[in-house]
Amino acid sequence: MFNLSNSIIQELNIESLNKRGIRVLVKRDDLIHNEVSGNKWRKLKYNVELCKSRKKEGILTFGGAFSNHLLATAAACHKIGLQSIGLVRGNELNKNSNETLQNCSKLGMKLVFLPRSEYKLRYEKAFIESVSIDYPNYHIVPEGGANYHGMIGCQEILKEIEEEVDHVFVAQGTSTTSCGLAMALNENQTLHAVPVLKKYDSIGEMTNLFRGSGMDEESIKPMLQKVKVYDQYHFGGYGKYTEGLLLFINEFYKKHQLKLDPIYTGKVMFALLDIIQDQSFENSTVIFIHTGGLQGIKGIEKRSGYSFF
Repeated sequence: MFNLSNSIIQELNIESLNKRGIRVLVKRDDLIHNEVSGNKWRKLKYNVELCKSRKKEGILTFGGAFSNHLLATAAACHKIGLQSIGLVRGNELNKNSNETLQNCSKLGMKLVFLPRSEYKLRYEKAFIESVSIDYPNYHIVPEGGANYHGMIGCQEILKEIEEEVDHVFVAQGTSTTSCGLAMALNENQTLHAVPVLKKYDSIGEMTNLFRGSGMDEESIKPMLQKVKVYDQYHFGGYGKYTEGLLLFINEFYKKHQLKLDPIYTGKVMFALLDIIQDQSFENSTVIFIHTGGLQGIKGIEKRSGYSFF
């Protein structure tokens, strides 16, 4: 449905790292699709297949006002011929509140705006059951695609990489991508997770997602032992950024012609280039998973007054 072969491997030429025998590769999942890019299609792929196999009318999911996941779901369903419903945080909003919501609506997504107090219940069993009763013909996908099917889709990212890789760097939001990658690691690989949320319990959230997928503790523990978390690179929290981060993103683009965003990928690349100064990375191959998110750049430019690229 979407061409995963577009996700090429790009090698960065960084002289200071080359001298230390360090190769930095980028898995260009951002090239999969303009709107359903990066890890968004990875997390939707098997949810879409399940929706179709169960002969459901469409997909219902959750997100905030600027959710890339909502937009990706709307675009994927539009292309495939499924209906889509988005339950949006904030009943003060409407379909014309911002470009993201406008595009979701144009792609045929029905937007239902919930009070924030009600939206907080989105993971509660009773709340999901009530949503299922209200929308019986829809396959329900958690916020950010955070379920077993989302993890399995993300697991395929590493399976597509033919290079011998030692270290994998990725942004962490719902932990779905991190879990999928952790499932695919070999015994010699390390996953470096960079949460973009402040005070985010990375290991706890990954554990809960694994448990919720039916995995036992004996299976979970060895996977998490291969994960290192760096929680100091959130730049203030989710959706927050500093002028220094924005300058870094633009300078990085000038050097490498690779676009990053200040919500996810910019923070991870900043972290990678800082962390990699440690001697333990000598003579190794590092891969950065580009999880997309670039479709939100215009909105960030309007809000920040900063011009990218």
